Amino acid sequence: MPYEMIAVLMFSSMMLMLLTGQRVFGAIGFVAAAGGILLWGTGGADMPFSAAIKLMKWYPLLTLPMFIFMGYVLSESRIADDLYRMFHVWMGPVRGGLAIGTIGLMVLISAMNGLSVAGMAIGATIALPELLKRGYDKIMVTGVIQAGSSLGILVPPSVVLVLYAMIARQPVGQLWLAGVLPGLMMAMLFIIYIYVRCRIQPDLGPVLAPEERNVSTAEKMRLLSAGLLPLIIFAVMMVPFVKGWTSLVESSAIGAMAAFFAAVLKGRMTREVFENSVRQTLGISCMFMWIILAALGFGAIFDGLGAVNAISNLFTAKLGLDPWVILILMQLSFIVMGTFLDDTAMLVIVAPLYVPLVGQLGFDLVWYGVLYTITCQIAYMTPPFGYNLFLMRAMAPPEISIRDIYRSIVPFVAVMVVALAVVMIFPQIALWLPNYVYN
Repeated sequence: MPYEMIAVLMFSSMMLMLLTGQRVFGAIGFVAAAGGILLWGTGGADMPFSAAIKLMKWYPLLTLPMFIFMGYVLSESRIADDLYRMFHVWMGPVRGGLAIGTIGLMVLISAMNGLSVAGMAIGATIALPELLKRGYDKIMVTGVIQAGSSLGILVPPSVVLVLYAMIARQPVGQLWLAGVLPGLMMAMLFIIYIYVRCRIQPDLGPVLAPEERNVSTAEKMRLLSAGLLPLIIFAVMMVPFVKGWTSLVESSAIGAMAAFFAAVLKGRMTREVFENSVRQTLGISCMFMWIILAALGFGAIFDGLGAVNAISNLFTAKLGLDPWVILILMQLSFIVMGTFLDDTAMLVIVAPLYVPLVGQLGFDLVWYGVLYTITCQIAYMTPPFGYNLFLMRAMAPPEISIRDIYRSIVPFVAVMVVALAVVMIFPQIALWLPNYVYN
């Protein structure tokens, strides 16, 4: 059987297993191990073992549990509540100010956790009831929370970019820095859209009532200092890394310790908070390690088949497609897959094919990591089965229907598509900061 047909058979088998409800790492790992044994006999069994050893030797993987623990400590200890209270007071007098403040909250939550689920949970439980209570349009604020939470996989420390770095064999530090400016640019585009929309239609985002705005300057400064605590923790963690004083792993440990001591100093580090943070950190870290292990095994089989070279020749030599056309088709396929898969599943399914192909086409793999992440954000919010749509449906109050949720994401998806196009046209938006820091 030709190697191209074997590659197609492996992909179709894996997709069939995923559609039956199997766990992502189980479906991918089983197809990889079975393919190795069927192709190369008992010697193929060494491939999963080799992938496991490679995983254990990847030192930056230690950052994963550190950053997840940091995010859960700050979330479980209710420091995020202080953040929202700060935005509530400072941005309330502006039309749409609470929605703009919610985007700011999401950016800081992203810098604490690196997962979109955490931002969605905090936004839906803290921000959404407050926005609805103050007369904000339910469709707009539902879209605000979904769009803002998606920043968690782009703004560092992004857990998704750690996974991409492992599979694409790219430096985690460069990928994180590459996500900073595109993430801030996207957040600013969201804010501009909210501000302009609320100026045109004031009833969508009314200003706070005078009695809520009348807060003393001393109280405003107190809330500012309390709300900026996560930003201080982020600076304590990232500045030594950017300056070259600490390694990536050391910076992640500093961030985890800083979050822990901040919760202790505020008197919120109870036994329950600590146990919940550790338990959730362990669960998510193990999940990601199994997925990375399965992806490495699957990638090893593809490397052995030479499928990447065959597909590259098909697109460029036989079909004569321009590299940019191929890249756009890849991004469209991510959006389609995002309707029924999460970001990690999408990456490990197509990474053995896409990442080497992008390199052969002459594109920068750090830049492509940012494109992949932005496309995942779009896929998260694309009906009918976008990941964030169902998270929002599970967390939203009864008055918000699934139809409202679908309608809410249309303008924000349009903003994300604009941001993706801008980063594709101007790669230096993503590459300038890592090039500057790493010279």
